[in-house]
Amino acid sequence: MITNEELLNNAKDASQKAYSKYSDFQVGACALYESGHVYSGCNVENSSYGLALCAERNAMSNAIANGETSKIIKIAIFSPKTSLCFPCGACRQWIQEFAKGYNTEIILEDNSGEIKIFYINDLLPHSFELI
Repeated sequence: MITNEELLNNAKDASQKAYSKYSDFQVGACALYESGHVYSGCNVENSSYGLALCAERNAMSNAIANGETSKIIKIAIFSPKTSLCFPCGACRQWIQEFAKGYNTEIILEDNSGEIKIFYINDLLPHSFELI
């Protein structure tokens, strides 16, 4: 199984592909699913800011487009512009949607290069779910 370090390195690689000409804030993400497959994504901005796509949602969309149906168990997120690059609120809800009851790990790097792990249930308590 892929390690947290490898997931984070994949997220770092993905951040280099970001299309961030408006914010100059590159982000990469790499998600691990129960199937053992990993999917990466980067942020893609647009001059109509609301149409931008975050790296995390890009990675999860990549998974869906490739037929992934298992739960997301870990996702690494990285930006060379900041340490501890937490997912935005929309991405937290997306992560929770594809966690399907699993307390997905959010893998980040602090400013000293140390990996920090957070859990989606802590970052998004009382998430929206249809009954």
